[in-house]
Amino acid sequence: MKILIVEDELNVAAFLKGGLEDHGLAAAVALDAISAQRLLAAHEYTAVILDVNLPEMSGLELCRYIRQRHPQLPVLILTGMSSTDDKLQGFDAGADDYLVKPFEFNELLARLRALHRRYAVLPEEQVLKVADLELHGPSRLVKRGNQRIDLTVRELALLEYFMHNQGRALTRQEIVGEVWDLSFNTGTNVVDVYVNYLRKKIDKDFSPKLIHTLNGIGYILEERPA
Repeated sequence: MKILIVEDELNVAAFLKGGLEDHGLAAAVALDAISAQRLLAAHEYTAVILDVNLPEMSGLELCRYIRQRHPQLPVLILTGMSSTDDKLQGFDAGADDYLVKPFEFNELLARLRALHRRYAVLPEEQVLKVADLELHGPSRLVKRGNQRIDLTVRELALLEYFMHNQGRALTRQEIVGEVWDLSFNTGTNVVDVYVNYLRKKIDKDFSPKLIHTLNGIGYILEERPA
């Protein structure tokens, strides 16, 4: 794994870089968003650790840039901003995970490993299919009919979980536990937000609709008779 750390506080950046390298991970540091963009253009990274409060361009703006230019690159926001609104803004900007300072380094490592597993390829030649929706491994290609669909890492993880459990009612708690991998108890409606993101990409302009809401339960992915 090779991690890009985007953090303007030198002591924090050095602590993160040293800790990751002590655990056998390669790490590079950018002290601002412009430097991060240059590194992203020149090198391949497994994930980005991103602070929100950066000079000139905010971390949220940089996160949106990464989602546009590198849609399958996992982004973990690491910040002292801990309110529910802060977290929702981070996820709305395209972050795949959100960790609040101060933090336990082992938790940071666990979250990075979880993101890496979500990004890891499916077994060769495996294709998950529901109706005309397909998820291909190892390319992570998503298609509906003949149209390619670009998803973020978290959207891809959510779709993969739905497709592995097609036809089964899934509660929000189950989805959080599997897709977000760790306990996620912020009082937000993050599952509903990401299901809505996914619906806009795989259902909005297609028929039949595949993601269905189960009132009082959660969601189900299935092809229903017209």
